[in-house]
Amino acid sequence: MHGHRDKGGRSAEVESFIARARERLAQTPPERLSDPVAKFPVGDHQLSPEIATFTASQPPRHAAVLVPVVARDQLTVLLTQRSHELPDHAGQVAFPGGKIDPADPDPLAAALREAEEEIGLAPRFAAPLGYLDAYLSGTGFRIVPVVALIEPGFALALNPSEVADAFEVPLAFLMAPENHARHSREWRGQQRTYYAMPFGERYIWGATAGILRNLYERLYR
Repeated sequence: MHGHRDKGGRSAEVESFIARARERLAQTPPERLSDPVAKFPVGDHQLSPEIATFTASQPPRHAAVLVPVVARDQLTVLLTQRSHELPDHAGQVAFPGGKIDPADPDPLAAALREAEEEIGLAPRFAAPLGYLDAYLSGTGFRIVPVVALIEPGFALALNPSEVADAFEVPLAFLMAPENHARHSREWRGQQRTYYAMPFGERYIWGATAGILRNLYERLYR
């Protein structure tokens, strides 16, 4: 099946993903990001409810990330390894993205801008397919994930002050529920439970794994 291509030159896997995404993802960004934490159905607080108490005490911080699905014959997800010099989440696996600036007209614009600034991914290679649920992170960010199909042929230019590396992981691996482990660690004096998807030497966990889990729940469950 992976080798079959339609008349447009895309593999059957790519065409199936596009159709599924357009059918099941929201076509407009989530609204009311300043709602109380209790109204966020998706986030780190799903596995660690105590996080909701912490995030409720913080002023909302709005962010957007690009979930870049690369249109190879067998789909991959493009991820980054954050710089070890960053003050927050240093060295962690992440999606390209960041805070939504006042000048950004919408979360999509913010996600595309951040992806170009962080890894040099030109917006012309990204075809937006829809939005996942807004995700509440344990650090208080209300994250809007934008799923986009990335055409091969792009060339990356990493911003070393933000990104140490960029790499691709097969979508099939990330969407297999048997790879969605639940790990725990101490955080702010309490045991926190979170999703983790170890892939070789890469440890995908926290909000990144949680957003991938939401992609699985929306498209494949």
